[in-house]
Amino acid sequence: MASPALGRLNCTVFINSLKFCGRRSFSTGTVRKSEKRNEKLSEYADGETHFGFEKVKEEEKSSKVHKVFEDVAQDYDKMNDCMSFGVHRLWKDIFMQHLSPVPGTSLLDVGGGTGDIAFRFIKYLKNSPSSSNTDLSSHVTISDINNEMLTVGKKRAAEGGIITAAEQVNCSVDWLEADAEKLPLPDSSYNAFTIAFCIRNCTHPEKVLAEAYRVLQPGGRFLCLEFSHVENDTLRWLYDQYSFQIIPIMGQLVAGQWRPYQYLVESIRQFPAQEEFKEMIEAAGFRCVTYENLSFGVVAIHSGFKL
Repeated sequence: MASPALGRLNCTVFINSLKFCGRRSFSTGTVRKSEKRNEKLSEYADGETHFGFEKVKEEEKSSKVHKVFEDVAQDYDKMNDCMSFGVHRLWKDIFMQHLSPVPGTSLLDVGGGTGDIAFRFIKYLKNSPSSSNTDLSSHVTISDINNEMLTVGKKRAAEGGIITAAEQVNCSVDWLEADAEKLPLPDSSYNAFTIAFCIRNCTHPEKVLAEAYRVLQPGGRFLCLEFSHVENDTLRWLYDQYSFQIIPIMGQLVAGQWRPYQYLVESIRQFPAQEEFKEMIEAAGFRCVTYENLSFGVVAIHSGFKL
């Protein structure tokens, strides 16, 4: 039998989800219809997909992406700071503010191996006015397909006092090596699902969205932070010059590798634009789907609810 406290939490989540249903999308975005995506996908034969701008077999993409993140794991955070001039930290702070977790939240953070989102979740709970209510136990599962990324996250957690902070707010933490398209988790087991800078690397984003819907409880919230499409023509041209001319060189200088960062900028261009991704989230069954552009659309936060 569910506890009264958990019942109150689920009720709160459901009521908040209804409030969000009344909100309009935060940005009009650039309208790219589904027909355009279908036309783009038709460029690939059955069993083929993209790895950046390269055509590969679907079964090859996962191993290629795995190798990319295995190679960059140790320098991942350093390169994030360099490439975004530290702005990625602000994006992730805003992302967590959108989630606004309360004690009792059970979060699954997918593709979060180094812990950036999960650690913010714990710190948000600690700084929340309701953090004194430690009768409600919270939980976060940090999931990633790449064990190297998880290893970095565990080291950061130990060195940064994250586990102690989690204990102070009655929040349990576990780590899960798993494929976002095939999560070894029961149905309706979390009331929040986050995925940051990960879904564009998955072979089948629609399967990730289906898994998110499956593991969320009714009233649960899906939040995605991902690189997106800059809408202003002039800013997009400047962004493209920086992305293709500077970032790979930066990767070579800072991390000793340029190919993973060439893939990075190419993968961003292959990912659906804001409106198109919104339609994909709705097709997975989510409702009250909205998005907000950050930094002129360099990244976007997409939100949806399982109702």
